[in-house]
Amino acid sequence: MKKLLFPVSVLALIISIVSLGWSVFSKPDLVYVDVNKLMEGYKRSKVEREKFNQKATALKANIDSLVTDWQKELKKYEKERASMSKKELELQQELLSNKQQQVNNYQQAIQRQIREEDQKMTQTVINDINDYVKEYGKKKGHRIIFGASGGGNIMYAADAANLTEEVLDGLNAEYDKR
Repeated sequence: MKKLLFPVSVLALIISIVSLGWSVFSKPDLVYVDVNKLMEGYKRSKVEREKFNQKATALKANIDSLVTDWQKELKKYEKERASMSKKELELQQELLSNKQQQVNNYQQAIQRQIREEDQKMTQTVINDINDYVKEYGKKKGHRIIFGASGGGNIMYAADAANLTEEVLDGLNAEYDKR
């Protein structure tokens, strides 16, 4: 019996060492990427954001121009109203009021368009990232890749489980090929 105890102990020790080594040196089962870092570091994000900012600036300049024109007309009205008849005053006030309403409506439409363009641009970048991460996960054999966004969905993870930099490098390399 004592003769059997030693080989069984050695075998148990070897199995323990192998299983410990396997878990230490194998890739983690659960991995994640920092979504905010991917969005910030992805080259297409910067390119799309710059295009969006140029378009938004142009649209806002149109609004500013219309507001300036309306303000000039208002100042002209205030200057000349003392010499206007009652009917002319009423007509001019109505015209200014209508123009102000048109400028407000246009401003709201432009703000809505800017929000929609921003959402569309952001969704395009997110779709790129999601598609890349999906293919990356398949290629690397990951069953699940979590997305951390700083909102508390991943409170702690070992550094080895963080694929953000590797994914970001691959994502940017793929974008550069286009």
